[in-house]
Amino acid sequence: MGPLAGIKVIDMTTVLMGPYATQTLGDYGADVIKVESPEGDVTRLIGPTRHPGMGPVFLNTNRSKRSICLDLKKPAGREAVLRLLRDADVLVYNVRPQAMARLNLGYEVVSALNPRLIYAGVFGFGQDGPYAAKPAYDDLIQGGAGLAHLMAVGGDDTPRYVPNALVDRIVGLTAVGAICASLVNRDRTGKGQRVDIPMFETMTGFVMGDHMGGLTYQPPLDKGGYARHLSRDRRPYKTSDGYLCVIVYNDKQWNSFFEASGRNDLRDDPRFASFAGRAVNIDTVYGELARIFETRTTAEWTELLTKADVPVMPMHDLESVLEDPHLVATEFFPVVEHPTEGPIRSMRVSATWSDTKAEPKRLAPRLNEHGDAILREAGFSSDEIAAMIRDGVTRPAPTASKE
Repeated sequence: MGPLAGIKVIDMTTVLMGPYATQTLGDYGADVIKVESPEGDVTRLIGPTRHPGMGPVFLNTNRSKRSICLDLKKPAGREAVLRLLRDADVLVYNVRPQAMARLNLGYEVVSALNPRLIYAGVFGFGQDGPYAAKPAYDDLIQGGAGLAHLMAVGGDDTPRYVPNALVDRIVGLTAVGAICASLVNRDRTGKGQRVDIPMFETMTGFVMGDHMGGLTYQPPLDKGGYARHLSRDRRPYKTSDGYLCVIVYNDKQWNSFFEASGRNDLRDDPRFASFAGRAVNIDTVYGELARIFETRTTAEWTELLTKADVPVMPMHDLESVLEDPHLVATEFFPVVEHPTEGPIRSMRVSATWSDTKAEPKRLAPRLNEHGDAILREAGFSSDEIAAMIRDGVTRPAPTASKE
């Protein structure tokens, strides 16, 4: 029984941003009903796969959910969604609001049916600006929010995207916070509301919180940018036999590092002796650290810095992180048995609660796996369900066998 037990969420999202948010709500205990098109969420197709429609991106972004497929372009499909929404607590969608209006599922329509509903949209841009109706994807927002530029400044002058759906994940988590806050407000007032979580504004605030710099002031004191983050030597350090992630940050850590590395000569160097001196000369500082770390092996530095209480971590790749001793000890990557996909590696819910334990209630569903049960819960009869299947509004339930 997670902290959101008893909350019913209708999930009309696809790809990553919305599904990541609703998976989190499901992991926290909510009953999440994923409404898919008859073709299913496109991430089902991203391989490699053991069986069609059950790719790893889908498996890792859609657990703790039940699946129903409905063709919302058909009146009966839209009516089915409205029946699901009558007693729902939250609706999450990630198409543009204009598309929801075309489906006749805009806020005014849905809130009239269920005034207690939290109507949460995760989409590209705030609706009071000229970009309101524009499409948006992770790459576009990374570029628009300044991340690609910052990658060039801190790298080889070539703008690049972060090799991760960073925007989708961050905006998804922002949506979780906004939805939970809206539920608290509803408990106080008894009334739901519409909440918009735009990608562009969310990520611009996320990036500029670090890099506004002198642009904070009017008139500006500089052109912005946090020098430490933008240093081209801010990267994992090359050791004599590999790489290591180290940060020497405050004065206590620097004094410990001087002692551990045998570089007490740097104590009297004004570029290294104080936080202010290091901030002004950050490229010089990082460059010298890079030369120092090449003098010992990764294992030697790890032991030395751990004893000195200087922050240090291994530089993992996608395989070695699975064997990290801390993650192994905390069982972060449990191998679980999926009903149709066999043994798969899952990921634990990272947050913990003392009283309301949160954990995945079920693994990612097959397309329309729970459609019949969900429709029956909404009051549909066997004849009505059969008619919906016949008319292509939904599909028959998938077979339960595993190859």
